[in-house]
Amino acid sequence: MVWTAAAILMLFLALPLVALVWRGLEAGQGISGETLGTLRQALALSFFTSAVSLLVIVTFGTPLAYLLARTSFRGRRLIETLVDLPIVLPPAVAGIALLVAFGRRGVLGSFLGSLGITVGFTTTAVVIAQIFVAVPFFVRAARSGFVRVDRDLETAAASLGASPGVVFWRVTFPIARPALLAGAVLAWARAMGEFGATIMFAGNYPGVTQTMPLAIYGRFGAGDLSSALLLSLVLLASSLLVLIGVRSLDSRQDPLS
Repeated sequence: MVWTAAAILMLFLALPLVALVWRGLEAGQGISGETLGTLRQALALSFFTSAVSLLVIVTFGTPLAYLLARTSFRGRRLIETLVDLPIVLPPAVAGIALLVAFGRRGVLGSFLGSLGITVGFTTTAVVIAQIFVAVPFFVRAARSGFVRVDRDLETAAASLGASPGVVFWRVTFPIARPALLAGAVLAWARAMGEFGATIMFAGNYPGVTQTMPLAIYGRFGAGDLSSALLLSLVLLASSLLVLIGVRSLDSRQDPLS
């Protein structure tokens, strides 16, 4: 009974993916120049924006994760809740929230507009949307990595005369590095696959805001299922590579796995 239930669930998960690969490979045999152009343009934009987003996330998320893991302060639970909220927030709500904050008539957007800076429906909006939805994945993983570091090792290094900066880079960071890398990979994957907040806040403009998920949506909406299948297959392959990378990092972190 247990094996039967497990097999049914696995079949349910595998069937759509197998069908996508099968139909995607068939569609790829008759690929048009227009589809190739859309693929190159959307893929390049996705890689660029997700790389910028990841750089921002790691730069500002690492200190936040360290503080949440190592210090107790008033409002900590509120900050943790705020960090986790984008995970459960509906994408449409996230997009509207970003629009009323950074859009032309938004709380901050109107001020930026007076300075001649436009955020909404630009490539910058894509990056902001990706950061908003992806940052929890890095902060949560990084926080767990810092929590697992043995404080006695840091104390021993400090007692030998190491400065706080040396202790962090020579002791804390190497131990937490697998978790940081796993979080970075997950955040990058989430940024690459972001759709809902992006289309609400940045729009779907080829070469400007049309990332891979939006290109798939655009091709499918135009009735071009073959192109949508091919683009989906490329994203599936990217997701599979990301998952393999995360599993590899997890196995290095846990020698018993």
